[in-house]
Amino acid sequence: MKVTFLGTGTSQGVPVIACDCEVCKSTDLRDKRLRSSILIESDQKTIIIDTGPDFRQQMLRENVQKLDAVVFTHSHKDHIAGLDDIRAFNYKQKAAIDIYANEAVQEALKREFYYIFSEYKYPGIPQINLKTIHSQNFSIGDFDIKPIEVMHFKLPVLGFRIKDFTYITDAKTISESEQEKIKGTEILVINALQREKHISHFTLDEAIAFAQKMNADKTYFTHISHKLGKHEDVMKELPNNIELAYDGLKIPI
Repeated sequence: MKVTFLGTGTSQGVPVIACDCEVCKSTDLRDKRLRSSILIESDQKTIIIDTGPDFRQQMLRENVQKLDAVVFTHSHKDHIAGLDDIRAFNYKQKAAIDIYANEAVQEALKREFYYIFSEYKYPGIPQINLKTIHSQNFSIGDFDIKPIEVMHFKLPVLGFRIKDFTYITDAKTISESEQEKIKGTEILVINALQREKHISHFTLDEAIAFAQKMNADKTYFTHISHKLGKHEDVMKELPNNIELAYDGLKIPI
């Protein structure tokens, strides 16, 4: 199986015309961070975790030709806004796409994309099969997926463990019981927003401390804002088994 980081940034870290920060001006492609999402591929299935506003661009960049399912972490716009663009895969595959989400995310999808769920199906709208995530493990083809609940300030957010790979974004606190689900993972992906204290995200120091506690063979930081700084500079500060992820990074799992 293979993981591709489609995006490693946040809506706080997307380049804008007026921005004059060192990250926006950087010529290092590792500093060009689209909204956080990953692609996971096996011999049987191709799935995406989150469809942010950059979903279409990310699919084109990686030349993704097949999509079996989308799994959502939570309902914030920077994680769901690109759902409409699955219609290209509907057209190519002549089939609906399975969408895995908990009840709170499903409510948000029904508000934001009301036309998908309306009684009258306008021609060409996205076609989806909505499937509910509970606390129990669930399977998508050969992927056995374990949900992990983390807290994004007061909002529950789902992380996911597949075999010895764990992906968590938008975390500030993680209970001891949920940490038990992470322990033993070989590859951990966790958010590291910025250096300064933040109400709903791990800071760089908090992410390092959490990574060291979990003691994975390798940890990658994602959901990175421009405030964290340039990739090359931050990498110099990290322990040997921790790296900043970057858009387009591919790792075997």
